[in-house]
Parts: sequence; structure tokens; C-alpha cells
Amino acid sequence: MKTFSATPADIDKQWILIDAEGVVLGRLASIIAMRLRGKHKPSFTPSQDMGDNVIVINADKVQLTGKKREKPNYWHTGYPGGIKSRTTGQILEGEHPERVVMQAVKRMLPGGPLSRRQMTHLRVYAGTEHPHEAQNPTVLDVKSMNPKNTREA
Repeated sequence: MKTFSATPADIDKQWILIDAEGVVLGRLASIIAMRLRGKHKPSFTPSQDMGDNVIVINADKVQLTGKKREKPNYWHTGYPGGIKSRTTGQILEGEHPERVVMQAVKRMLPGGPLSRRQMTHLRVYAGTEHPHEAQNPTVLDVKSMNPKNTREA
């Protein structure tokens, strides 16, 4: 038996659509990270970008458990004394709620050039509209995978 190592010619990328309405953020992010890396495929090769293209809609309706809505998110502007913070709830209710999902998925991928390239295959939208209808994405129902994936508002 020889170990199969995929080459770029062997890679078959799919388009997947995920509705994030009512889904717990951490569980959603782990499923998306697995799909972006390609770990759900039997021919998974760690050194190749063999993951799927993932479209996430309704990112503003994602659910958080516990007191995570009040958890502060910090960033630095680069200037002295430039530390800033906003709570996760404020970001979700603000102009760019899709950034919460993007950051959660980014932190579940290993750091490095390959993960940065895999993050470009993730498209997150706050509403129900997306411009990728021409790719005929397959709908992945995260809610029905496990009863713990959903949470009432």
C-alpha cells in the first residue's frame, strides 16, 4: 500500500452554501474551517489547498452561547495608546457583522501561507443575498447535523 498524495490536478473544488441563521458560532466556524481545508474529503493532503469554496449567508443572525456577546474584542491602530475594543454584540449589530464569522474561522485554521490562501475561498454575507448563484452552490444544512448546532434567540 502506498500513501496517496494529491496533486493540484487531482483537486475537485465544490461550492457550498451555509445558512448561519440560529446556528452557534463556534460550531459553525469549525465546520467551515474543516470544509475550507478539505479534511472532509478522503483524499485530504495537508500541504495542498483542496478545500471547497464556502458561502455563508445570514451571518448577522448567528447565535452565541453564554456571555460571549459581552466579550471585548481588542485591536491596535499602530499608534501609541491606540488600543481599541468593541464587544462581539456591538460588532454583530454594527455595519460589518460578517467579521465575527470571518475571525472565528480564521482562528480555527493553522497559521501560515496555505491558511491565508484558504481564507480567500470563504465568502460571508450579512443578509440572504449573495452574488454566487451562477456557481450552483450545494446547500449544507448545519442545523440538521446535530441538535447542539442550533440555539433559540
